Amino acid sequence: MKSSPSARSWIAAGVRHELLMRSLPALRHEMAGPVSLLRMTLLMLKRHAGANPVDGAACLQRVDQASDQLALLVDSVRALRDWELATSDEGLARGELVRQCAGLMRAAFDLNGLSLEVDERLDVADESEPRWPDGAALRYLLLGALGHLHDQSDQPVLVRIVPGDEAHLVRVCVMPKPEHREEAELMPHRAPRSLAIDAVCLQSLADDLGRTITIGRDEVVLSLKAG
Repeated sequence: MKSSPSARSWIAAGVRHELLMRSLPALRHEMAGPVSLLRMTLLMLKRHAGANPVDGAACLQRVDQASDQLALLVDSVRALRDWELATSDEGLARGELVRQCAGLMRAAFDLNGLSLEVDERLDVADESEPRWPDGAALRYLLLGALGHLHDQSDQPVLVRIVPGDEAHLVRVCVMPKPEHREEAELMPHRAPRSLAIDAVCLQSLADDLGRTITIGRDEVVLSLKAG
């Protein structure tokens, strides 16, 4: 029996959920940092306020620090909205997208002995880069490509993100590590095999997001251009 369009959409929704769950450790870390600093700042403020005489300048300094840390926390909370598949947004530049996704997945790769490397052409900010619409969809697509290669690799390898031949293409490829060494056993961080992102899941995600993707044995090439 062929799957219905609704079933394919549910498959894609399940892949997006799995990718969000894999990204949550990095997102939590980004939110926990300002919270810890804010708690420390408030403790110092309480100490300054309880002194006799009260050091007004020190209190004002701590209040300013607390305000900055609260702003960082609010920005982190608001950033969660960027994961929604909005109908329109300002989009993402290719390099910005790659840096975001690499930052979210680097820890998971490291825990399994996989190295994640970004080509230097994508690792620097370039204000002249075109921005591609539907930033949330593009983030899910690149995370899906990284998750697919992560789940298919059972040996320590190097995963590189490089620019494609055209401005709207991103290529993610797997290659042997230049200097393979015996690595200590690490805590498994991968999803159970039943939740692994195979080629069918990745293609379903790309179809649902309206993007073109080419899945090879050791690489994935994705297009940031809709349609």
